[in-house]
Amino acid sequence: MAIGVFDSGVGGLTVHRELTRRFPERDFVYLADQANAPYGGRGGEEIVDLTRAGCERLFEAGANVIVLACNTASAIALRRLQQTWVPEARARHGRPINVLGIIVPTIEAATGLPWTYEAERAREEGEKKEAIEITGVFCTAATAMSRVYEIEIDKRREDLAVFSEACPGLAGLIELGATTDELKVVVDEHVDALRRRIGRHPDKAILGCTHYEIVADLFAAALPEGTPVIHQPSAVADALDRYFQRHPEYLLGGSGRRDFLTSGKPGPQSELVGQFWGAPLTFQPA
Repeated sequence: MAIGVFDSGVGGLTVHRELTRRFPERDFVYLADQANAPYGGRGGEEIVDLTRAGCERLFEAGANVIVLACNTASAIALRRLQQTWVPEARARHGRPINVLGIIVPTIEAATGLPWTYEAERAREEGEKKEAIEITGVFCTAATAMSRVYEIEIDKRREDLAVFSEACPGLAGLIELGATTDELKVVVDEHVDALRRRIGRHPDKAILGCTHYEIVADLFAAALPEGTPVIHQPSAVADALDRYFQRHPEYLLGGSGRRDFLTSGKPGPQSELVGQFWGAPLTFQPA
């Protein structure tokens, strides 16, 4: 029995690493769908199908709770899977199982409010509270098109305006091991594009793709000094801790096991993958 962590590639290792720090005694199984990465430019139905297949593989590997450490999968596939597939999979596997995402914890961290809270809409028609703070979200094209951050943050904090900046290709460049100089050019371009679109820099930023965590220093350097950046790994770990306190029915293992699976090329991974995890890694075939 274990906690499963799924990503289209290796960016989710940034979340995985924080989860293992928070729950060192728990067993973990990580699955990277490297054969199909990245997901950001794929169609919605394809993302749902790939995510479902990855989750099924993790359930077969003994996972009881799966964290989708991928913003694209969380934005596009999670609700569909929770509503239409997880109940059937739960009955088929004969044990408590669930699939969780990383967008809910990120929105909770961005708003300072629990997911269950929604802003009261009892104002007179036509009245609109003026936004006094701007949050910029750097993410994949699919996440930006879903408008999940704009919609869900507005439900909770109308005083926060949200602008998403799609960064197509950035996750792929990171996966391919692009140099820091190459990545800096792309990050600077997107930060400046968001500034021009808003008319000023955002007051805070969300790195809405787990790959971007490895270039967080480049985003911080491109933004005005001191701009708060919401880091998904710590937000997800906080939320998962609260979830397990509410749901003691899940068996999560207690041997500290760490398994790494890939749909791509198994074996020792690149130095870049080691940077995501913090140590050399060898993947087994999924």
